[in-house]
Amino acid sequence: MSSASGGLSFDRPRLWMPVGMVIFLLGLVLTFQRFYFGLGAVTNLTDRQPWGLWVGFDVLCGVALAAGGFVLTGIVHLLNFERYKSVLRPTVLSAFLGYILVSVGLLYDLGKPWNIWHAMIMWNPHSVMFEVAWCVMLYSTVLALEFSPIVLEKLGQDKALRVMRAFTLPLVIAGILLSTLHQSSLGTVFLIVPGKLHPFWYTNLLPIHFFLSAVSVGFAMVILESFVSGWLFRKSLETRVIADLGQFMVVALMLYLIVRLQDLNFKVGLLNIFDGSIESWFLVSELSLFLLPLLLVFLFRNRMKAGVLAISAASTMGAVVLNRLNVGIVGMARSGGFSYFPSWREFALSLFLVTGGVTVFILCVKYLPIFPESGQEAISEKVE
Repeated sequence: MSSASGGLSFDRPRLWMPVGMVIFLLGLVLTFQRFYFGLGAVTNLTDRQPWGLWVGFDVLCGVALAAGGFVLTGIVHLLNFERYKSVLRPTVLSAFLGYILVSVGLLYDLGKPWNIWHAMIMWNPHSVMFEVAWCVMLYSTVLALEFSPIVLEKLGQDKALRVMRAFTLPLVIAGILLSTLHQSSLGTVFLIVPGKLHPFWYTNLLPIHFFLSAVSVGFAMVILESFVSGWLFRKSLETRVIADLGQFMVVALMLYLIVRLQDLNFKVGLLNIFDGSIESWFLVSELSLFLLPLLLVFLFRNRMKAGVLAISAASTMGAVVLNRLNVGIVGMARSGGFSYFPSWREFALSLFLVTGGVTVFILCVKYLPIFPESGQEAISEKVE
């Protein structure tokens, strides 16, 4: 069965609705436990280890994975690459949903979530977290405004639509500035713990690492969204667009790895990363995921298949996720003297939030003009 309004096909993911219902029901039960009984009822967090999966994945990874919004809007509107417009709306939607989920995830993680609004009136300009909080709030507002023309177009509000489109360029510039600030500032947060974060990850260049890796994964997320949308919604992006985004991703990865490996060599020496410690295993795994896309591009440079692009994008996403978890959890464990592994409830609630985001994305694709209705070219097996 296919929906004519959005091209959404529910017959492919046959188990999506029952599985989604189970995840939602479990998530609601665990949400009640978390907010009624406190963090200790659903997490393995302690006073010694106050940051865990929800900060490492829901916040650090969530912000990075939503980086496609400012990357693609800048390419289309500032560099005037009109050919990538077909990619823009789903990218802005996923970025907007990503930041909403980050904000909701913070409510779960904060010991006193009802105080989350304090940053709006209790200013502390010397705090990095204060800057991150304001940038996230402002950029979420920018994304809402960038997404609003899609809703106005659906509602037929032509006058309001013209007004919003007149502010497109200022919003794009504001979004790029805000994203650059808080993507890098999330790395700055960890500069205050030079004696606690493992030398494999601690460096004065950590803000630059965070920003460059976020740009890389921004391209990767757009590529993966295209493949998932093609399978789930029967809405595919042009093959040439996907191939170009893959090239952008590889260039961003090369720049990131040049900076990262030189920094590692200067700080600890590249040979010393194979010291056999648990941190070494996690670091080597992370770097291997970053290097895999470059290896695949080298091996298939004359015949780049769509599957290779998908694997490269997935590897980049996995690398950035593992990097954020390494910085937020693995790299802090030894100095903190703790042994932390998330409880199944922490995993379940993270899955609950992700499932909520996917569900909203599906509904938006079904009822709003997210994908272009014509001029689509299915992703072929070979990208020339």
